[in-house]
Amino acid sequence: MSLAAHITTTVGTVTIDAELTCGAGETVALLGPNGAGKSTLLAAIAGLRAIDDGYIRIDSTSVDEPARAIFLPPEHRRVGVLFQDYLLFPHMTVRQNIAFGPKNLGIAPEAEWIAALGLTDLLDHKPSELSGGQAQRVALARALATSPRLLLLDEPLAALDASTKQAVRAELRSFLQQFEYGTVIVTHDPVDALVLADRIVVLEGGRITQEGPTAVVAREPRTEYLATVLGVTLVRGVARSGVIACDAGGELITSVEIDGTVVAVIRPQAISLHAGKPEGSARNVWRTSVTRVDAHGEHVRVDLAGPPPLSAAITPAAVAELGIAPGREIWASVKATDVSVHSA
Repeated sequence: MSLAAHITTTVGTVTIDAELTCGAGETVALLGPNGAGKSTLLAAIAGLRAIDDGYIRIDSTSVDEPARAIFLPPEHRRVGVLFQDYLLFPHMTVRQNIAFGPKNLGIAPEAEWIAALGLTDLLDHKPSELSGGQAQRVALARALATSPRLLLLDEPLAALDASTKQAVRAELRSFLQQFEYGTVIVTHDPVDALVLADRIVVLEGGRITQEGPTAVVAREPRTEYLATVLGVTLVRGVARSGVIACDAGGELITSVEIDGTVVAVIRPQAISLHAGKPEGSARNVWRTSVTRVDAHGEHVRVDLAGPPPLSAAITPAAVAELGIAPGREIWASVKATDVSVHSA
């Protein structure tokens, strides 16, 4: 296990109490809204902040454990850190930036990643001469130069423009698949989490609200925050014989025979809007009204009053054809097979 931690600390009005693990060769994404405590957890693991209670063990070595008066400074933790702004020394060359950590520790730099990250021809360049993607690779090589047993990435793609982010994300994923120790990525971008991580941990208000394999968490979000960032609608209720009595009012018919307290997940693209009562195979049909209209990329997101309140995603042409606007009465439908249900 590269990391095993139970971190308790307070930042302002937020008390963080979270358990976090990361296995060798595993990439864990710590996902959550601003102010949830993600960066504080990373700082504590890196040794940039002491914890109030609990423990932090890296590669089976206790590095912070208040009850036993243990606190190892950052340089003795065998942790590599990549900050979101990279923080390369502007007056140093790429070669000097990478060698900085090992030189301070009096050890030979780990050089294998220089070639692996495509930096051989950039060693004599200054940071001002690098592209965003190149700067990220240099910062990554610097983090790896001390042969860390744990890698911490704080919003590693946040400093990149949209045109280069996708390519650099793919490069980073390829690298992480080769790294033999654990990696923890802090992000608020669900795409980064879905593409880069083997496992997702959701932190809200200093507490872990959901964790699990990436595919499972993406398919079965259990909090409003996670459903929102994944672009789906979360509906809670009580199911009986495949019919959900929704907490927010109304009913949903599903294709799943399940009883008890449940959470239903509905993609906005699965909801159809109609000027009149629709004919067809959809088993969920109801009359409602529009509460909000927002443009989202190639689609327009239409919030519906319910019950239950849901959000549909339609094309701009459909908005014009149906006269969609706040207050407009409309018919909505969704197939039972498009209502994903799991126990709450």
